[in-house]
Amino acid sequence: MRVAVITGLHRRARERAVGAALGVPRTLVVHHDLAGIGEGEVLRVTRDHRGELSRDPVHLVHACASCTLREDLVPFLLATAAIGEYDLCVVDAWDGVEPRMVAEAVAARSELTLTAVVTAVDADRLLPDLACHDDLVDRGLDIADNDERAVSEVLTAQIEYPTAIALHGRHHLAEARALVEHLNPAAALLDPDDTSALTAGRFDTGAAHHRSDPLGSHHGERATGRVRTVVWSRRRPLHPGRLHEAMDDLVSMTLRGRGRLWLGSRPDTVLVWDSHRDLATVAAAGPWLAALPEAALELVSEARRTAALLDWDPAVGDRGQHLAFTGVDLDADRLTALLDSCLTTDDETAFADDPFAAAEG
Repeated sequence: MRVAVITGLHRRARERAVGAALGVPRTLVVHHDLAGIGEGEVLRVTRDHRGELSRDPVHLVHACASCTLREDLVPFLLATAAIGEYDLCVVDAWDGVEPRMVAEAVAARSELTLTAVVTAVDADRLLPDLACHDDLVDRGLDIADNDERAVSEVLTAQIEYPTAIALHGRHHLAEARALVEHLNPAAALLDPDDTSALTAGRFDTGAAHHRSDPLGSHHGERATGRVRTVVWSRRRPLHPGRLHEAMDDLVSMTLRGRGRLWLGSRPDTVLVWDSHRDLATVAAAGPWLAALPEAALELVSEARRTAALLDWDPAVGDRGQHLAFTGVDLDADRLTALLDSCLTTDDETAFADDPFAAAEG
């Protein structure tokens, strides 16, 4: 049985995309209502072109989105496939669910064919939600105890993972289109009622992972109207103290930041930068390939080795800075100057105070 996943924080946009999918012959839609997950209540709702078919409570050992996926959604899909009544099942994911965990769980089963992952986006809400300071819990969209994710964090994950975006709305369509294209250049932008992506082809979860992997990704600069992505690449390490002091300014002038860092205090460790509006994290992600013994390189994925060789430097190997920042009315010169001011000088080789010393992957 073919399976397509439709996600989206913007419920009306997602419901319109799911409604269009019901027009595809022999299609079933399954949706897990997680509104009551805090009280341990999850409902599985199914429907086809005739309307709602069932609304069943799901009994879980632990009430969370990952448990719902593992204990109910995948078994339900396998049972439905075995019956053979439907050719396509559309997973209508709850607002705060990120598509990667659903896609990889479906793709892992040989009985199921994952055809597409589509995120539905409301053009009129995109920029306000990328720029907001809300957490999911503020909107009642959290999907587990202690779910502390931000709205902007989830929205960018939903946009950057799939290869198709259904863009809804009219008033800010051009700006929203530019933002989506900057955040995910690989995604096709679909009309709201276009269902062609749901049945044609096969979604490659490995390619989706590599595309968003900060250890091997190479972002490109672009400018579209007021939307701009600035890429900053350097072959000199960063001073940990100055970078830490600059973080508030860096995130305040951007909507999204991603990439990898080389700190002077941790010369053999890749650090990954991940920021969504005012939320920024720096985490260790293992060694630089140049720091590994030759025998250990065989344990590294081919995709990462290839990406490193494309940008290899005879002196420092794959060590370096590669950061991409996206924003609206972004001052590229100010951003670049701030980052450059954080680079070490030739005289700076020891760092008594390292605010990132505890950063772990």
